[in-house]
Amino acid sequence: MKTQICIIGGGPSGLMLSQLLHLKGIDTIVLERQSREYVLGRIRAGVLEHGFAELMREAQCGERMDREGEIHEGFFIAHDGRLDRIDLHEHSGGSSVVVYGQTELTRDLYEARDRMGGKVIHNVEDVKIHDVTSAAPFVTWRDGDEVVRIDCDYVIGADGFHGVSRKTIPSDVLREYERLYPIGWLGVLSRTKPVSPELIYARHERGFALCSLRSQVLSRYYIQVPLTDTVEDWSDEAFWAELKQRLPAEVAARLETGPSIEKSIAPLRSFVAEPMRYGNLFLAGDAAHIVPPTGARGLNSAASDIYYLYHALVDHYQKGDDAGLENYSAKALARVWKAQRFSWWMTMMLHTFPDGISYDRKLQETELQYLLSSQKALGSLAENYVGLPF
Repeated sequence: MKTQICIIGGGPSGLMLSQLLHLKGIDTIVLERQSREYVLGRIRAGVLEHGFAELMREAQCGERMDREGEIHEGFFIAHDGRLDRIDLHEHSGGSSVVVYGQTELTRDLYEARDRMGGKVIHNVEDVKIHDVTSAAPFVTWRDGDEVVRIDCDYVIGADGFHGVSRKTIPSDVLREYERLYPIGWLGVLSRTKPVSPELIYARHERGFALCSLRSQVLSRYYIQVPLTDTVEDWSDEAFWAELKQRLPAEVAARLETGPSIEKSIAPLRSFVAEPMRYGNLFLAGDAAHIVPPTGARGLNSAASDIYYLYHALVDHYQKGDDAGLENYSAKALARVWKAQRFSWWMTMMLHTFPDGISYDRKLQETELQYLLSSQKALGSLAENYVGLPF
């Protein structure tokens, strides 16, 4: 089997790159360890920055997003029993974000790959990447007792934090930077009317909370919990009761509750791997970097990787210009670290940390007060939240 680009990982990053390259006449094969049903069953963030939405449209996958997604021009920060609105549109110079579930986005990308006859192979086992420092890399995987081989020009590792791609880079080449936070987010998806038309980030002495949404009839809520907690520790009733305590009284009073459709706990982690290129292997998305969900930079950071890779590969095949490929790691990491900084900043400002001292808490309060009192600080927040330019 032969292709120009072998993409490992059938999530939104891998599917989007495959779709974009297909439209430019560049052949790809996508390998995914899980089934399609499993991939589409994953519940993830749904706040898309302007640049991501534009990529979806360029990939000819934005029609349903534009029809069903919600344009948000701001969000709220709840603190000390009150709500303050952050006007993204005003402070970013007219930009906004689109609220559209990652599951739906992934479904749109799968359907586009189906329409165009894109090759996505699921349930692949024992994937291995070979000879990436040569001019003839190849990828193998096991199909039952048979070992299948794909020869290619380049390998794209979009297979997540636990995938094989990053592990292929030798330890004396790879540098990893990581911060683990002693907290997690307990998330509940419910078929209820959202409590607010825009997201609410809540800072409270009992812990952080977030009120989000997928549509006008589907809500997503989160509360900060200790890493030692499990989903079984939290009944629906206990979750709703705790969420209400962390919200201003006016918000809690109108909160509509109901049975959870999905419930999970996600630990908070900041992680970056450098470099993002090794020979003819390129890392993208969670394979190279992870951010805490505060600020919604995870999927959007992956989109910037795909943007750079897409244009670099098009330049290589259509113009014989390899500058984009040569500069990919440095260019992607420059934006990745800015997203890391923003996510870390929002996380540190809005969460309650079990090992925090009174000095830290006063600094958190001062940071929030400064943000809400400074037009320049609000401009910086808005610029990062709607997405830095590619």
